[in-house]
Amino acid sequence: MAVYALAFISFAFDLAKRSAAVKTADEATGLAALAAVPVGVGAANGAQPAGRDATLDPGKPAGKAGAAASAGTIVNRISARIANDAATPYGRSKSLRIGVSLTVLAWAIHLMADVLRGFAAGRVPWANMYEFAMTGTLLIVTVFLIVLTRADLRFLGTFVTGMVLVLLGIAALRFYVEVAPLPPALQSAWLVIHVFVASLGTGFFALGFALSVVQLLQFRREALITTAGRVRLRFLATLPSAATLENLAYRVHIIGFILWTFTLMAGSIWAEKAWGRYWGWDTKEVWTFIIWTIYAGYIHARATRGWRGSRSAWLAIVGFSAVMFNFGVVNVFFKGLHAYSGL
Repeated sequence: MAVYALAFISFAFDLAKRSAAVKTADEATGLAALAAVPVGVGAANGAQPAGRDATLDPGKPAGKAGAAASAGTIVNRISARIANDAATPYGRSKSLRIGVSLTVLAWAIHLMADVLRGFAAGRVPWANMYEFAMTGTLLIVTVFLIVLTRADLRFLGTFVTGMVLVLLGIAALRFYVEVAPLPPALQSAWLVIHVFVASLGTGFFALGFALSVVQLLQFRREALITTAGRVRLRFLATLPSAATLENLAYRVHIIGFILWTFTLMAGSIWAEKAWGRYWGWDTKEVWTFIIWTIYAGYIHARATRGWRGSRSAWLAIVGFSAVMFNFGVVNVFFKGLHAYSGL
């Protein structure tokens, strides 16, 4: 957890640097506007208005800083769209590189701890709440690192490492139990398949949730700019537009939805083998279906023109809130056939 905390601090420091960079750019733009040569005079002399290079137009990098931003963040088409979409280009950041390096190191330590827990138990390490929290947070970080190879989403590092720290802290303080043998109902190959796929789907939902939250913040910022309002979170100017964030969140949520659909199907097959019925309206089964319904509604709403934008983002946030409720409340306080929290 200490290495995750250091990564969180590094990512948070980068957000502070982004805010400072936007403030400096805004001040430079204001000074350039005051010193600008009148258009008529400039046209007559064949000169460009002063401060033209200092103005940071949306999606148009300026000077060496813009070139550095393009070189540092564009790794494929998605990353190129993210870099060109930012209202204020942001160059290479040492704190970002340190944050990612620390996250990779923390992930390796986390993986080792999870594997050792499995060896100690003589089974897969996700048979109770503590182990599921360990494996689930490990997969959240895994999904984040894998997506980083396809798109530059390092600006989500603060959220991802922060959420992992909170969940691991709760698991260590409230959910920790000693290693124990599996109950008879869990002694099945479906434990490996069903729970692992559910954890992996949760990892994609967590990343999509983060993108949806930033999308809402960016949407509000863009609305304030159009009405000449005051924007407080300056670092948002260095992030992709709300439309780009929405498209990325939609893609991530689709993968999570596919995995959650398989989770629901695999759970039904396992229930038939363990209890002799595919569906019994157990509390856990009902909430798994509720989560599936919410994300199915999100995907359908996203395909409907009138539900794009902030509405679909709120629906995605509600969906992930249901996932967290299912994990932290249903597993602990509701009794049923799925009461294997170990508490």
